[in-house]
Amino acid sequence: VLNTIAATMRTEELLKESQLLTQELQARQTELTRKQEELHATNEELQEKAQLLENEKKQVENKNLEIEMARRALEEKAEQLALTSKYKSEFLANMSHELRTPLNSILILSQQLAENVPGNLSDRQVEFSRNINSSGSDLLNLINDILDLSKIESGTVTVEVEEITFDRLRENIERNFRHVAEAKNLPFAVRFAPDLPRFMESDDKRLQQILKNLLSNAVKFTARGHVHVRVGMATQGWSANHPVLGKAGQVVAFAVEDTGIGIAPEKQRLIFEAFQQADAGTSRRYGGTGLGLAISRELAALLGGEIKLASEAGKGSTFTLFLPAQFPGRESAHIAGSEGSAARPPVARELMVLPLVREEPIEDDRDLIVEDDPVLLIIEDDVHYARILLGLAQDKGFKGIITTRGAAALPLARQYKPTAISLDIFLPDMLGWTVLNQLKLEPLTRHIPVQIVTLEEERHHGLSHGAFSYLVKEPTTDGLEAAFDRLREFTLPRTKRLLIVEDNDIERGSIVELLDHDDIELVPVGSGAEALAALRKSLFDCIVLDLRLPDMTGFELLERLHSEPTVASIPVVVFTGKDLSLQEQLKLKSMAKSIVLKDVQSPERLLDETALFLHRVVTDLPSHKQAMIERLHGSKEILRNRKVLVVDDDARNIFALTSLLENHEVDVVSTTKGKDAIELIENTPDISLVLMDIMMPEMDGYETIRRIRAVPKFKTLPILALTAKAMKGDREKCLEAGASDYISKPVNTDQLLSLMKVWLYR
Repeated sequence: VLNTIAATMRTEELLKESQLLTQELQARQTELTRKQEELHATNEELQEKAQLLENEKKQVENKNLEIEMARRALEEKAEQLALTSKYKSEFLANMSHELRTPLNSILILSQQLAENVPGNLSDRQVEFSRNINSSGSDLLNLINDILDLSKIESGTVTVEVEEITFDRLRENIERNFRHVAEAKNLPFAVRFAPDLPRFMESDDKRLQQILKNLLSNAVKFTARGHVHVRVGMATQGWSANHPVLGKAGQVVAFAVEDTGIGIAPEKQRLIFEAFQQADAGTSRRYGGTGLGLAISRELAALLGGEIKLASEAGKGSTFTLFLPAQFPGRESAHIAGSEGSAARPPVARELMVLPLVREEPIEDDRDLIVEDDPVLLIIEDDVHYARILLGLAQDKGFKGIITTRGAAALPLARQYKPTAISLDIFLPDMLGWTVLNQLKLEPLTRHIPVQIVTLEEERHHGLSHGAFSYLVKEPTTDGLEAAFDRLREFTLPRTKRLLIVEDNDIERGSIVELLDHDDIELVPVGSGAEALAALRKSLFDCIVLDLRLPDMTGFELLERLHSEPTVASIPVVVFTGKDLSLQEQLKLKSMAKSIVLKDVQSPERLLDETALFLHRVVTDLPSHKQAMIERLHGSKEILRNRKVLVVDDDARNIFALTSLLENHEVDVVSTTKGKDAIELIENTPDISLVLMDIMMPEMDGYETIRRIRAVPKFKTLPILALTAKAMKGDREKCLEAGASDYISKPVNTDQLLSLMKVWLYR
């Protein structure tokens, strides 16, 4: 029984445990079911999120695709814009050529008619010709304005910084505008503040262009009252947020005030936009295109400044140009504009961040010069080399003035009257040969000894054009020091010595009478032996030689001179009435590699050439001898009977240039093709100079010049490039092709004739 009871109790316990386990299992089953439901819900939520992520991923991919497409579209637009800008520049350059080509003929021929050299035109016809020429000039100015604006917008305008003295600026304003204002009976006052510094740093050409536009408008739009110009230092007045003027140490204000028609407030922003005027419409009283102020605004911004306007309709206007006294340079090229700049086209804004070309100012002695100081003018584009030359010059007792531009050489020479000049040939704005010729054609400067210091060996070309000496740049200064010693010694006051070698007593006496003056010592001899004896006994500065001598020929004497180092470098002027054969001429040219020779056949030429090589001051000569030289340079003598080849594809230009040159007794040959020009030059031995148009079909002027220069005997033939293209780099392209010099169309006839004389002279 006990066992049964125990078994029953055990069974009950097990049953209870089983029930508990069952309950626990059910509870866990319930929990598991709940968790499964939660997991299922979580899975569904994750699936939803995964779907959302997938959708977002697709959206991002779509966005990226859109961005990539937009980027490609922008790149294509940028390429199209660059291509459009290129085409625009090319179009403007070509249109400039197409417009200037007929304009060239109009201006040249109308000027020739207005001069009425034959005297067969009536006064009324002459007046018609002047009006045609004046209208052509107006059209040329319009073309230039359009090109200026295009260059600014395309970012091809560079800045050439130099020191601009306020005295010279005032003189320019007075000279250019006083007579214009007085012609309209307008009182014209120019006031420069006394506290202005001696000079400011900026681009002189661009500054003059802005002032010319402002002053021209002031006079044009003022019928009565006055026009005043005020220049002074400013401490305010420009835009408060201007990034350059606000940081500039000094600011110069140029105020142009008039009592003219004035400008209404609503039009004051408009007038700075291209082709816009305050007086617009078909019934306007004043002409013009409205480009002047647009160009002026952009140029002011380019120079680091701005233009402000104060005006009231009917009472006049005051335009004030604010510029930094020191040019800001490359680091401050982010320049804001003036009135209306917010509406400026984007391409014009980009101009302001372009690198600007700046001439580095070089400290020299120009402010230290006193009367009777020996002064050396150094014309050198390499700033570091210029400083070396300045130091050497100072060591030799000179005070130095430095310029890096050829255009400044002649004005500086006239102003400071230097004792000597050091000249580099490769300058940024022109060839040194042009500078040398300008100096030697100018009566006030031709006596100044010019020492050429350059990279290329063209000794004879330099010496034959009147240079005192010729040095090739070397890594050491030994040669320079010796050259400066010779230059300093030559410039010391002394009597120059001239040897005359002529066997005919009467002819020798005539030469002595022609050349004799207090400033030189003449030593006349009648034979080659006497000449050699005189040369061994003492030093001479120049020799006049007849080729017919009793004891030896002039050629034999020249060969003897060449063999003696002490006299080999003396300039020799060959003065002979003998007709030289081609072989004799070639022999003289071969000797000219070491001795400077001149074939002179007139007394005027002899006086002129010896004065050149002796560095005589022309104004110190007797008046009748000055008149001889003046007649020689002022007359048509240099051009008379010279054969000039004109190469131009436009028959109208050939006709115009031929008419001009024939009036100066020039023998003109012409062709319309480059290939024919080469054949003409090869088959016409006496061509003295070539006028070469650049824009020609089949073979352009560049290629024609290159092919001419490829022939050794034409290496020194003067070739002047004529082009109606006016875009940046044209001059450099012409010179690289081998042109001697460059002149743009429409041709200024006086400038062309002057340039021809420069290259034909001697």
